Amino acid sequence: MSVLVVGGAGYIGSHTVRLLIREGYDVWVYDNLVAGHRKAVPDGRLIEGELSDHRRLTEVMNDRQVTTVVHFAAFALVGESVADPAKYYQNNVVATHSLLAAMRAADVRRIVFSSTTATYGIPQNVPIREVEDQRPINPYGFTKLVIEQMLRDYQRAYGLRYAALRYFNAAGAAADGTIGEDHQPESHLIPIVLQVALGQRESVTVFGNDYPTPDGTCIRDYVHVDDLATAHLAAMRKLDADAAATVEPIEVNLGTGRGHSVQQVLDACRRVSGHEIPSEVGSRRAGDPPELVADPSLARQVLGWQPRYLKLEEIVETAWNWHRTHPHGYADA
Repeated sequence: MSVLVVGGAGYIGSHTVRLLIREGYDVWVYDNLVAGHRKAVPDGRLIEGELSDHRRLTEVMNDRQVTTVVHFAAFALVGESVADPAKYYQNNVVATHSLLAAMRAADVRRIVFSSTTATYGIPQNVPIREVEDQRPINPYGFTKLVIEQMLRDYQRAYGLRYAALRYFNAAGAAADGTIGEDHQPESHLIPIVLQVALGQRESVTVFGNDYPTPDGTCIRDYVHVDDLATAHLAAMRKLDADAAATVEPIEVNLGTGRGHSVQQVLDACRRVSGHEIPSEVGSRRAGDPPELVADPSLARQVLGWQPRYLKLEEIVETAWNWHRTHPHGYADA
């Protein structure tokens, strides 16, 4: 099977590419390298291009005899999406429309889509199940919801089969320390905290310590990036097994079902790194829910997927192994 991974030079994409190659798939990465890294892609597997280039995408799919697309290509900074929504609608929604048009032209009928918990907005119930209302509170989350609706409509009208995987907080790095997280700017909590341990930041700011949680800081569900990769593999296999477009859509949460507070993350990073890691308390960020934790039971039921990394310190250890050996990310690779 030939798989086209769009956005495969990015954080989660690169870990998924590695797994798919290891499982024997013929994998091609299509990426414009705006946020991705050439060094994260195995030699000879990168095709540089834009999702908006419908003709090029169609040619690539036909030439490589692609049967499945895995779609990671998106901008994903919540604050930036509020400040510049046009950028997000263009890159996330319009570009995905181009991708789906190319898939139709090349008769590619299966896609695994990287969605997000941000489609839920501020949930009424925790842990969050897939029956929770999807009410995003920022343009980033709304663009992902629009794409999910596009996929539902394309399945009904054109026979497209899809899986939409709603991530909670991706974290960690490959166990061997050869690929990991490298964002500019960095927005994820664990690497920000570890940058303080490396002396790249003076301290970490905790945005609010007066939430209705045990220690007053926000609680999130941290899921290891390699576990997310195995979920994509499971989704691809499920789509292969259920070839008929009449079966139920696959829309599942990907998390551990365990929540950890910002303070707990700080403490885990201190223990793993052996550094003090100074912190300071800042004001709350607008729109930050007190608690976001997945109910991952549907993913287990539908995909047979279970995360392997359940302990926060194990996730942090893999991240620390990457960051301490690659303090400047892929520039050190």
